[in-house]
Amino acid sequence: MNIYEISGIKELIKDNPYVGRGIVIGKTEDGKKAAVAYFIMGRSENSRNRIFYTEGDSVKTGAFDPSKLSDPSLIIYAPIRKLKNALIVSNGDQTDTVYDFVWCGKSFEEALETREFEPDAPNFTPRISGILNFADKDFTYKMSILKSADEKGSACNRFTFSYLPLNGLGHFIHTYVTDGDPIPTFVGEPERVKIPNDIDEFTEEIWSNLNDSNKISLYVRYIDLENGNEENRLINKNK
Repeated sequence: MNIYEISGIKELIKDNPYVGRGIVIGKTEDGKKAAVAYFIMGRSENSRNRIFYTEGDSVKTGAFDPSKLSDPSLIIYAPIRKLKNALIVSNGDQTDTVYDFVWCGKSFEEALETREFEPDAPNFTPRISGILNFADKDFTYKMSILKSADEKGSACNRFTFSYLPLNGLGHFIHTYVTDGDPIPTFVGEPERVKIPNDIDEFTEEIWSNLNDSNKISLYVRYIDLENGNEENRLINKNK
């Protein structure tokens, strides 16, 4: 068993009907760019009735058909926000919590100590989050998962993973192992995935291998570490 093996993200998602929401953070093979990806999937009509859209430096979720939106509480939020030299990504409104704490000089971990998994029993969907901190033409990053300690939602377990970037390596965390009833929560460390130099290649690899029935939207951003220039790709299934 090679514990340092790096998989193409295709291999981790192509035969999986439901990984839920997913975050990838890493560095391109040539070491020149930071990479961030976030995608959402859904099974219910309310969850599938969504799109991504951009507003300045932020990415937000919105209702594709507002007349069909039944409960916005866990599905309408800003998954990506930029703050000074930091980029925040998450699967819920904890993006705003992290933003507010970092703005006040507090930490990623302190922010997430105030949050817990989603109140959607019996699934208790975990909250997954990430932050990139840029300095000296490079960056570091952290990823987090807040998950239920048991099948009753009795307590919240919090895990944070801190990384120095390596060329060609990314980490992938997602809310669920696969489909189920209840849906089994992600376990273990974020998975090691390859980050290609080309944003279109990476975007296509993710989008084309997510389950066609359940995928909803994908956003990918590459940031040039030399000059801060950004490349962005956004795909919505609903058009």
